[in-house]
Amino acid sequence: MSHCKILYVCQEITPYLPESDMSVLCRALSQGMQERGNEIRTFMPRYGLINERRNQLHEVIRLSGMNLIIDNNDHQLIIKVASIPSARVQIYFIDNEDYFHRKAMIRDEDGAFFADNDERAIFFARGVLETVKKLRWSPDIVHCHGWFSAIVPVYLRNAFADDPVFKHTKIVLSVYDDAFEGELDPGFKSKIQGEGVGRKYLSHLDKPTYENLMKFVINYTDGVIFETPEPPEAIRDLLVEKKKRFLEYQDKSTPEYLDQYQAFYNKVLANE
Repeated sequence: MSHCKILYVCQEITPYLPESDMSVLCRALSQGMQERGNEIRTFMPRYGLINERRNQLHEVIRLSGMNLIIDNNDHQLIIKVASIPSARVQIYFIDNEDYFHRKAMIRDEDGAFFADNDERAIFFARGVLETVKKLRWSPDIVHCHGWFSAIVPVYLRNAFADDPVFKHTKIVLSVYDDAFEGELDPGFKSKIQGEGVGRKYLSHLDKPTYENLMKFVINYTDGVIFETPEPPEAIRDLLVEKKKRFLEYQDKSTPEYLDQYQAFYNKVLANE
C-alpha cells in the first residue's frame, strides 16, 4: 500500500509564510510524498499577510461561492489556488473576508490572540472538507498540521461521517510545539455541537485550552505524529491509554525521515 491519496491540511506552508518547523515540513511532505508516487492535495488558510500577486494566487470560480453558516452567521467560502514551481506542488487556499483578510495569522500586531480564532478554525475545517467533496476526490489519509487544523478530524468523524467521499479515510494528526496560552472562546463547545458534533468527548471542551483541544481531537484520529522532541506528557499518556498509534519525533536533517512518514501512513491504512 505504498501509493495512496493524501490530503494535507496545514496551518502554514512556506514560501507563502515565513519558514518555521511547521511551514517547512508541510512543504516538504507535500513535495516528497508526491515524488514518491502518492496523489496529493494540500490546503491552508489564505491569511491576509500572504501577497497574492507575488505568489500568483487566483480564485477557482467553480469551487467558490458556497456560504457556510458559523454560529448562525453566513460567511462566503472563496477558494484560491497557487503552485510552488520548484516543487511542482499545487496549494489550495481557504479564504473569507470576515476571517482571513486581516494582516496576521492568529494574533494581532500587539501579540493578542484573535477572539474569533475558534470560528476561523471551524470555517477553515468546513471549507476544506466541502471543497474536497466538490473535487470528488476521496483521500485515503487526511494529515492535519497545527492546532488550527484540528477541527478537521472532529468533522470527519461526525458531520461528514456518512459522506461517501470520506467513507474509508484515515486521520493522522501532527502535534507541534504550537500551544496557545489561555482558552478559545467559551462558546466554542456549543458552536461545534451545533455543527453536528456528538456529545461524546465534548467534556474536554468545558475549558477549551490547547491541551484540552488536543485531547478532544485525538479521540477522532487513527494516528499521531510528534513534531516536537518533548510533546506534552498529558497527550502522550492519552495516546497510550487509548492505544493510539503514534510516531516519535523524526530528525529532519536528512530526507530519510520521509520514509518513516510513508511507513506510518501504510501502518495506519493497514490498521496495524
